[in-house]
Amino acid sequence: MVHAVRLHSVGGPEHLVWERIEVPEPGPGEVRIKQRAAGLNYIDVYHRTGLYPLQSWPAVIGMEGAGDVVAVGEGVSALSVGDRVAYGSVLGGYAEERLIAADRVVKLPDGISYETAAAMMLQGMTVRYLLRETYNVVPGTIMLFHAAAGGVGLIACQWARALGATLIGTVSTDEKAELARSHGAEHVIVTSREDFVQRVQEITDGKGCDVVYDSIGRDTFPRSLDCLRPRGLWVSFGNASGPVPPFDLSALKGSLFATRPSLMGYTATASELRENAAELFQMVESGAVKIAINQTFPLKDAASAHRALEARQTTGSTVLTV
Repeated sequence: MVHAVRLHSVGGPEHLVWERIEVPEPGPGEVRIKQRAAGLNYIDVYHRTGLYPLQSWPAVIGMEGAGDVVAVGEGVSALSVGDRVAYGSVLGGYAEERLIAADRVVKLPDGISYETAAAMMLQGMTVRYLLRETYNVVPGTIMLFHAAAGGVGLIACQWARALGATLIGTVSTDEKAELARSHGAEHVIVTSREDFVQRVQEITDGKGCDVVYDSIGRDTFPRSLDCLRPRGLWVSFGNASGPVPPFDLSALKGSLFATRPSLMGYTATASELRENAAELFQMVESGAVKIAINQTFPLKDAASAHRALEARQTTGSTVLTV
């Protein structure tokens, strides 16, 4: 018997319950992982509140983690007991041990710790597909990145700088503005006292951005569209303030493009997952991207971590230690 944080119904952080569970032996194509750390992400809040419905109850949420393979199922040849592994897109991370499909995990390089992996897999692989695939960021690309001091944002600031792009970030406080700048944001807009549309127009001399990356949702839509150049791309990849309401396609004035991508959509196959993770590992091991773990909580205190995240009291990445 091991412990996990489980949900028995949707609701507030108090619905996250620390309790004993049984983890069976891995079936065909599966491995059992003894987790060392799990990541905290806003998608965990969406699952907890029911914005993203869960398929079965009680449920163990959490989409990323790292640990050691302790058992392998029939047909698994690419992984062995003792391998250090990580994953970033499979529900069930808030547990001391878990089962997972072998083709959904990647081997962890020796130079990357469990905590760093748990802090970066979902967020780092998200940045990789956003900047390398959803929109191909190149030297000279001008982007607006909302929530630039968050876990995804701080990775994006560094990655964009490494690619030679100009990142304009939005944050809620001066403290977060300094954090974003120190990670590579060329311009930072403090939305508590600045109008981000007006500032983007000033920064770009009225030309607008090539791409807007928006994980905020309701509070930044439709004004994010006003930050784009003609034929620019609006990328909606989160709903921190609530979901974007339905809108008429005529809102995409200026021949704008809009997309709603997901990590699963860009890592659907094992080869896509490995390719994404390999580039992320390379960026981290080279020092181009440093993972900022600014908060840690014991796994059993996941409810407290959720409260801090929703109150926007966190910066960078948050790790739940097992």
